[in-house]
Parts: sequence; C-alpha cells; structure tokens
Amino acid sequence: MLDVNGDVFAWRGDQFGGVVTADTVSPHLKNAIIATEDKRFYSHFGVSPRGVASAVRINLREGRGPLSGHGGSTITQQTAKLLCLGEPFDPAAGLSEADYEAECRRGTLWRKIKEAIFSLAMEVRYTKDEILTIYMNRAFLGAGARGFEAASQRYFGKSAAEVSPAEAAMLAGLLVAPTRFAPTNDLDRAQNRASLIVGLMEEQGFLTADQAAEAQANPAELSEAAEEKAGGYFADWVMSSGPEYFTRNTTEDVIIRTTLDRNLQKSAEEALRYIFAEKVSEDSKAQAAIVVMSADGAVRAMVGGRKTKVAGAFNRATQALRQTGSAFKPFVYATALELGYSPLDTVVDEPFCMTIPGSGQWCPKNYTSKYNGRVTLVDALKDSLNIPAVKVSEKVGRDLVRTVAGGFGIESDLALGPALALGASESTLIEMTGAYAGILNGGSSVTPYGLVELQLLGDDTPLMGAAGGIGERVIREEAAQQLIWMMEKVISEGTGRRAALPNREAAGKTGTTQAARDAWFIGFTADYVAGVWMGYDDNTPLTGVTGSGLPAEIWHETMVRVHDGLPPRPLPMRAPEGPAQAREPGAGAYDGAGGTGSDNSLGNIVDNVLRDIFGGGGGGGGNGAAPQRPQQTTDR
Repeated sequence: MLDVNGDVFAWRGDQFGGVVTADTVSPHLKNAIIATEDKRFYSHFGVSPRGVASAVRINLREGRGPLSGHGGSTITQQTAKLLCLGEPFDPAAGLSEADYEAECRRGTLWRKIKEAIFSLAMEVRYTKDEILTIYMNRAFLGAGARGFEAASQRYFGKSAAEVSPAEAAMLAGLLVAPTRFAPTNDLDRAQNRASLIVGLMEEQGFLTADQAAEAQANPAELSEAAEEKAGGYFADWVMSSGPEYFTRNTTEDVIIRTTLDRNLQKSAEEALRYIFAEKVSEDSKAQAAIVVMSADGAVRAMVGGRKTKVAGAFNRATQALRQTGSAFKPFVYATALELGYSPLDTVVDEPFCMTIPGSGQWCPKNYTSKYNGRVTLVDALKDSLNIPAVKVSEKVGRDLVRTVAGGFGIESDLALGPALALGASESTLIEMTGAYAGILNGGSSVTPYGLVELQLLGDDTPLMGAAGGIGERVIREEAAQQLIWMMEKVISEGTGRRAALPNREAAGKTGTTQAARDAWFIGFTADYVAGVWMGYDDNTPLTGVTGSGLPAEIWHETMVRVHDGLPPRPLPMRAPEGPAQAREPGAGAYDGAGGTGSDNSLGNIVDNVLRDIFGGGGGGGGNGAAPQRPQQTTDR
C-alpha cells in the first residue's frame, strides 16, 4: 500500500519482495544465516549426522519425541522441505495452499528419510550458493513476508542487500520461529534474539569484536512503515472497501495507491494523544475517532480509536453507528436555504409541543432549558437551539430534509419522527464527515474514498481507479455558501468557540446526544474537513463532555497541526444580503416567523413542487405512517 506521495506505508497478506541471490544479499545477512542455521553448510554433503544426533539428544532430554522440536536439519534439508521434496502444489488435489504447506512440514521418520535423500540429490545437482539462494527466497519470516527481500523491506524499509549486521542478525533470528520473533509482534524479544546471533557471528569469525560491539550497542529498529504494522485503521478500511478478489482473496501481488497523507495522520494521532493526556483522567475508558479528508472525499487521515498502531481492530470512524445529535442540524438549514429561505429569516424560540399520532405529545427543550424569543436562523444554528431546528424541519418537510441529508451521503436509516431535526438518527463518523465535505465543495455529494489506483505488481496499466469522489449536486452553490457562513458563526461566535483556529477561517457544528452518550465536532477550513467523535463503546454517558468541549478541542488540535505551514485561505462563504419579506402572520409552522417572500416567490413555488413530489408538511411523518416516538435529544 502506497501513500499519497507514492511511498510504502503498509503491507497486507503474504509478500514476496523479489528474488535475491547469495551474491546479491548483504554479506552480513548471508553470514548470519550460516552462523544461525548451519555453520558447516559449506563443508557437509547435505545432511549432518552430528547435527541430527545432537538434536535427538536435546529433544529426549526436554521430554519430547526424538523427532519433535529440534530437527538438526541442515540448510539443504530445510530447503528440501520448503520445496516440499519436489511435490508441486496441485489445486485439484483438494488441499488448500495452507494445508499443502502443513503437509510438507510433517516430521515423520519416513519423511525425514525422504528429506535426506532429496537433500543429497540437491547437493549433486546444485552448488551451495544456489541452494542458499533457493532457501533465502522461500523461507517464511513472519508478518506475511516470504523470502529475505520481503522481510527486509517489511521490517526495515530497505533491500536485503543493504542490511547492517544488527539487521541481518534480526532477520536470521526469525528462521527458528517467525511469528514469535517477528519484531512487529515484540521488538524487545526480536532484539534479544538478534543479540544472541551477533554473538554467534563473532564467535564464528564473521564479525570483528568492534563490529559485534557496534551491533550490540545499536540493535535494529523497525522502519516507520513497520511500526505502523499493517497500516492501522486506514489500511483496514481501504482493504475492506476494495474488491475482495484483489484485496483479501488473492494470491497476486497487488499495489494499492491511496489518499493517505502520513503527515496528516501523524497530526491527528498526536492531537488525540495530547487531549487525552492533558484533559482526560488516566483511567478513563472513553474512546474517540478522527477523520480528515479533502473536499472531494479523499481521506487523508483516520484514527479509529485511542490505540493507533493496530490492525484488524474495531474502527470507530467507519464501523460505529452513533446518534449524531445537533451535528445533523446543518442539513435542516441546508434544506431551508435550498428552498429560498435566508439565514436572517426568523423563527420563534419558545415552549413548544406537538402531538405525534400513535405516540402522544412531544415537547423538545433547548440545552439550557431557556427560550430566546424571535431569533434568526443563523443564531438558531450558532447557539444550537433545538426548538427552532424542529420548527424549520417541520416547515420545510421532514421528507425533504431526509432527501437532502441522503443526497449528501448520510445513508443510514433516518428517523421518521420530528426528532430527525435533532439528530436522533445514527450515522458513522466517516459518513458525517463526507456529508460536511459536500457542504464545503459547494453543495455536491461526496463519496469518501481511500483507494486511488490498484494494479498488479509488474503491470503498467491499473486495474481500477478511485472508488469515490464528488458526485451529483444536492443543493445550489449559493445555498451551500450561505450555510458555510452560518456554520462559521458557530465557531467564531457560538457553541464551537473552542474549535477556533488562529488566523484562519473555519466552520463547523457541535453535536451531543441524549444523556451525552455521544459528542461530536465536525467542521472544515478552505483546505480540509475533519470530524471528531467521542464516547464509550458500551454507550455509557460521558461525564461533563459535550460536542463544544473535548471534541471541539481535539478538532482544534488536529487542525492546527494539519494546517502547519499552509497559508490561510478564506472560506467559500456568502453573507446574506438581508432578510426576505415577511409572510402574513400564521402562515405556517414558523408561528409567524419570517419566510421566503410572497406566495408567488420562487422559493414558495419550489417548496410546493417539492412537497407534491416528496410529501411532508407541518406535523406529519413521512409516507403517512405513524412516526416512531423520538428521543428528546438535547444538544450543545
């Protein structure tokens, strides 16, 4: 897997790095293998009776069978086993490749005899260096690496021709137990094993005392890519989103170019660590996730939990369906703006109840339990007022709100009842972040993607290109720009002040769900969109945390690092020219609020046409069905 700059950042599955020979590998690696596995390799005739006898004694002394455990095999015998004694893999035989390899490794007495005969024949047919070459290219060396070139690239990010004595010792140490001694599993254990091998190399004259001392003092370290193991949450997501026959069920060597920016990935990880270290109690089990993407949906960084150097773990950025709270409100106002409403139109924030057929009376409340009277739409969003959001949603029609949200990529089941406006629906962080990217890019849908290009090793022509990007327009560009202006006020004047960036315009929205089980902050600059979620995996309520608190601070820390060195650019926002002409009192669900002009205005014409198509209305649910009883979602 390659990052946005074309550099390898992760591997998956078994990898063969290419053919090496006894002449092309580092002499240190060749000597480490000999010192570790078969110091008489260049003098015996394929088998070592002395080695076999010694292994049998050790096995019996340790309470095992004579052929269980230590085998006393020469490199030639191990090569014969790797070649399965010349028996090729035949898929028609009914064995999988794994079963075939397991059968080849069986240690019965009869197979040992056949192995010795095959080894003697190999010694007649091939030179010692040719046998060593076969061995080096076929040995399994942990973490999916087949052959020493693959292992060297995987663990150290360099060719097997370039490894140092310390690195050569670590690679040779994998031969006895590849998984146990893989440095990606336990670096300290791998370094201790390598230290023993450095001693053997010195003892057998392959290293001088000074060289051995240097190797002992400076043990091999993993490359940055190896430290990331399998690429973490981002690589998991790309592998799961790509075609299965090229990412998971293939024996081909596949190269995947991705959108990952490792500088931005590091920024997101550092921001999360900083906030949890400085502002969260040490024993807290709360989790968090971060997604950073461009306005076209190209994912640049992804953190799926507090443990960042993982593979195959639960990814809270892509797999956790959580209620969105007021992070959903921009799509309510996007619908209103698309119908011609102005950010400066007004709605009455007051005690409000409505009767839901089949469920009874529902009375939402604001987070502060206070009411502000007549407020503009921008102030309602800025201060995350719940009652105005519900009124606007009911006025424009829930079905239309759902259509707009779905157009922006929120594909999860959206609530049927009026609590839709307050984020009673569930979504994933990547889905919500992609939806906000659609607002930034001027109102077009976005499909988040990480895979840019997939090709087979050695081929010049890619098999497939990017699996996402900008799609169809959802709302007018003017409506999107006015919404960005409203969301900028959230950060500069409203509930998102803690997210404010120095000398850079930013827009966003907080979100907190019922009983603070989920806290969100999603927002963007002219350059990047970022989403943050925080909560407990078991839905335990957060203590003293809302979207305007720690999530906003994580977002701030992430974006400060992400934009380091980038010149400030203005947001593509448009301030309204002024409120539209007020409707006649009692004209609709606004309770006398400002509207979109006279009954013959373009906004009302579009409104009526869309209502005919999608249905919806003052207090009805979608398609005439009785709406579900919504949760009284409050938010800040």
